[in-house]
Amino acid sequence: MGTNIFLGGGGENYAEPQELTLKYANRHGLIAGATGTGKTVTLQILAEGFSQAGVPVFLSDVKGDLSGLALPGSETHKLNQAFQERASRIGFEDFAYSACPVTFWDLFGEQGHPVRTTVTEMGPLLLSRLLELSEAQEGILNIAFRVADEEGMPLLDLKDLQALLIWIGENRAQLSLRYGNVSTSSIGAIQRRLLVLENQGGTKLFGEPALDLADLMRTDENGQGMVNILASDQLMAAPRLYATFLLWLLSELFEELPEVGDPEKPKLVFFFDEAHLLFDDAPKVLVDKVEQVARLIRSKGVGVYFITQSPADIPEDILGQLGNRIQHALRAFTARDRKNLRLAAETYRENPTFDTETAIREVGVGEAITSMLQKKGVPGVVERTLIRPPGSQLGPISDAERRDILAASAMAGKYDKSVDRKSAFEILQARAQAAASAAERAESDEVLEAQSPIEREYSSARRYSGSRVGRSSSRVERKQDTFATAMTEAVIKELKGTTGRRIVRGILGGLFRNR
Repeated sequence: MGTNIFLGGGGENYAEPQELTLKYANRHGLIAGATGTGKTVTLQILAEGFSQAGVPVFLSDVKGDLSGLALPGSETHKLNQAFQERASRIGFEDFAYSACPVTFWDLFGEQGHPVRTTVTEMGPLLLSRLLELSEAQEGILNIAFRVADEEGMPLLDLKDLQALLIWIGENRAQLSLRYGNVSTSSIGAIQRRLLVLENQGGTKLFGEPALDLADLMRTDENGQGMVNILASDQLMAAPRLYATFLLWLLSELFEELPEVGDPEKPKLVFFFDEAHLLFDDAPKVLVDKVEQVARLIRSKGVGVYFITQSPADIPEDILGQLGNRIQHALRAFTARDRKNLRLAAETYRENPTFDTETAIREVGVGEAITSMLQKKGVPGVVERTLIRPPGSQLGPISDAERRDILAASAMAGKYDKSVDRKSAFEILQARAQAAASAAERAESDEVLEAQSPIEREYSSARRYSGSRVGRSSSRVERKQDTFATAMTEAVIKELKGTTGRRIVRGILGGLFRNR
């Protein structure tokens, strides 16, 4: 295991071998380029390099192609000869086909081990982003989290949050005095958003057992870093859910990992594919949070690499944090494209031997311009680079191969079955049942207190004898019961006096006791 990751290189008109220094790999990076220019293969060879260096990796597989990391490439592949020629041209003497240790994950639990978090761990800021809430609605969500903390009600899954919002609506008068206005319309809007999230499959994200971050930071018996692949082809149908989940994961790493300063190699490398989804229509508070995480998580030993079509997709303050850059071709068909191309070229340290803007437009598939951090973290001069061929399989694996890998995984059985322990939903349900029982007893006591002694004795006798007639009784039975009731009421009316009470206690009272 070396100290650098070989990316590609040279030959005529190309740079000397280009390498990513592991010591600076936690300074973050960018992989950019138009569709079909080779970003996925570049991500694949970086994942291979980190894994071989003993660094765990987490990446999202948007198209399904990255599952090939789990199997070695084949000499019978149609591109084998091209791979061998490229390896020879760039001086990649160690090129060989090999697989990486892979763990598959899936929010829906279909193509990988289930990934869950709790509503509490997600927090009100990210959840508001996920639900696209207004400022007023986000305020009520903050109240819900505060009440849950004060009342000792864990928010684990969506039904916990839904039940708590109902309780807040029922007690909004008291809560408004303490926390500010709580409107039923805002609560209703949040509930509708939660319903949409349910329909998108969001219920599978929230619950227990929650993901243990230590399970993402493992190495195998040979010391290779585990490549954690999140199946995201279905997840991309809900892009806001996809972006929010990855941002939550990044935030959790930031919160939980200890400070390590500048390690010789990262503790974990995190690849954020389709990164533009994170920033599209994002509020400033969220962008500020991403910038803070990107700036500070480096000291936790985590490197973050954004993959997107254009550097313009990344806010400037965050783009400035990305020291290692691999830029594939950008197309310039419109005025906006030309502007983005020019801005992208201006972010690199110039190379006097060629024009950077022209090179970005002209590089072919599998080629890129690269700029890696050099000694003391100084950005390297931009170079044209032929990206090395991957050692793992190019393209997706079969469903049967995926099932075999899942069955043999160390994570098999740990997350497969969800657990529904006592939380806000069960606590509020128990409170409601207790309140209903207390109200029923109080109502019964009030009725008895309002009755005369003979009426109480008669009511008690009727309950004991089971003489009430249910709704399912026949019409004849209801008539008989009505007639008997009328007769009894007439007798009671006649026996209101003291003598009457004695007679009742002597005769009817004995009759009821015999019953």
